[in-house]
Order: sequence, then structure tokens, then C-alpha cells
Amino acid sequence: MGRVRARCGLSVGSVWAVWAVWAGCGLGVGRVGAAADKGLLSYRRGMAPLKSAVWIPLFDELADARVVAELAASAEEAGWDGLFVWDHVRWERPVRALADPWIALTAAAMRTETLRIGPMVTPLARRRPAIVARQTATLDVLSGGRLTLGVGIGSDRFGAEFSRFGDEVDDRKRAELTDESLTILQAAWSGEPVRHRTDNYVVDDVEFLPKPAQDAGVPIWIAGFPGKVRPRRRAARYDGFFPVNLVHPDQLAEAVEGVQEFRADRTAPYDVVVALPPGSDPRPFAAEGATWCLTEFDQNNLRRAEVAAVVADGPFS
Repeated sequence: MGRVRARCGLSVGSVWAVWAVWAGCGLGVGRVGAAADKGLLSYRRGMAPLKSAVWIPLFDELADARVVAELAASAEEAGWDGLFVWDHVRWERPVRALADPWIALTAAAMRTETLRIGPMVTPLARRRPAIVARQTATLDVLSGGRLTLGVGIGSDRFGAEFSRFGDEVDDRKRAELTDESLTILQAAWSGEPVRHRTDNYVVDDVEFLPKPAQDAGVPIWIAGFPGKVRPRRRAARYDGFFPVNLVHPDQLAEAVEGVQEFRADRTAPYDVVVALPPGSDPRPFAAEGATWCLTEFDQNNLRRAEVAAVVADGPFS
């Protein structure tokens, strides 16, 4: 596995600070006990090389679905495995313009054939689960089964995007809403009538068709800090974990162990996701269990030409 090729050294010092709050959890502790345990975490089709993806904020020069579609087409041509986008409705200055992730991903799907796509990550507590069920199934069918849904509880810190719109600002309540929304989504993707009634959401005997193109439904990756029990338990129930605020491979090993202890079947395929700046060597993280490496960009210094150059230069080989 060669080094990551990059044509610009973008500053991403603030990116992990953003995710430290946005994922809404705590810091990780612990250590993987044996190399065999790490080997149990593999890409959903079995043991496979580390996958590569472009991960972009839909801000300012990238706040245009046509630009995202062009980047997606370039990424597929250059050999990337995926393109994922941020999901926000407001951000702090100097960011001024934002694009809708679902429209941008639709444009990307129309310009590509093999590239995996998805929001990374969407705060479900800000969205109605019935609407997300329709959006995800529609986009998965359109893309031919290439959607992955990244999920987190979100944060109000960097754009007041909950408080400015009257949405839930309490972290614990958003976590509750997230868990309930995930339950509704998986029921909806089954194609069977959904009957769900709580103080938060009501779905009264509704059938959601068409189903997603992927037989098992849309894969769900949970983003969050690995230190607290609740996000680890949440991640263990789904298809992948995106542990945030990691700066060293040893921290990823701790995150892997933290999820493994709650997984019902440790031999089942499972994704572990890391995000690194352009030019980083992902091999140490792959050795600790990473199955996907997302190339990230500084949201406060976003230049279309620089992102396009990184994308065109291709991922690691």
C-alpha cells in the first residue's frame, strides 16, 4: 500500500475540534487485547483492502450540487471508492453558503456508477424519520445500491443549527431521538407495515415502498466518541463505527475494542472509518482495524480547485 498522493497540504487543525463536539460523546479508553480481535473487523464483503473516500463539507465554493457531481465523477475516474458529504443547515463564519446534502448526493449518483455515496454524518434528531426513510430508499434505488447512511447526534456549537430553528438542544434528548429514528428507518426499509407510537414519533401502519436496492437495507455508520457506553452500544448494533477526534492509531485500536465488546457477532463484516488530511499515510490505521479512510478538508479554508486537485490525483494505491 503506497503513500497517499496529494497536491496540496490543506490545514485541517480545526476539523477534529469540530467533530469532538459534533458527535456528542466522550473520549476513548482501553486497548485491543489481541491482533486476532482486530482481524474480526472487516469490510462487509469480507477481508478487503482499505477503502478510500473523499469527504467534503458542502460549504461556499462546494455549496453547489453541480460541483459535487463533477467531483464525484472525477473521484470515480481516479479510483476512489466513495464520496461522502457533510450535513448541515447553518455554520459559523467565515462560512456563508451551504448546500443540501440529499440534492448534492442525487447529483453525484447521476454522474457515477460505482462510487459509494452518503451523508457523513446526518443528525437524525433534526429530521423526521419518515422523510429520511423515503429519501434514503429513493437515493439507494437511484444509485443502484450505493448509499451508506452516516448518523450522529449533532451539536449546536458551530452553527447554532439547532437553537436557531427551535430544534432540540439537549444532547441526551437528541440521542434518544436518534435511537428511535434508527429503529423506524430499519423497520421502514423492510417493506413491511410500520407501527410505531411514542411521545416522539408516530408511524401508524404505513408501508414504505420501494425498498432500498440493498437487500439488507442501507448500511449505517455511527459517528461518535468511543469513550462513553451509549455511542459504543449504538455503533455495535449497526454496520460501522466512525470514531472521531482520533489523532493516533493507538486510539483507533481502543475504539475498535470499545465497539467489539458490544457486538453480538464479532465475526460478521463491520466497517471502521477514519478521517485523515490529504497526504497522510493510512497504513498504521489500517493495521489497527480501519476499513475505510476518508480524506478530509478544512471547512474554513475550502477551495474548489484544491479539492479537485486532490481528488484527481487519486487515493492511495
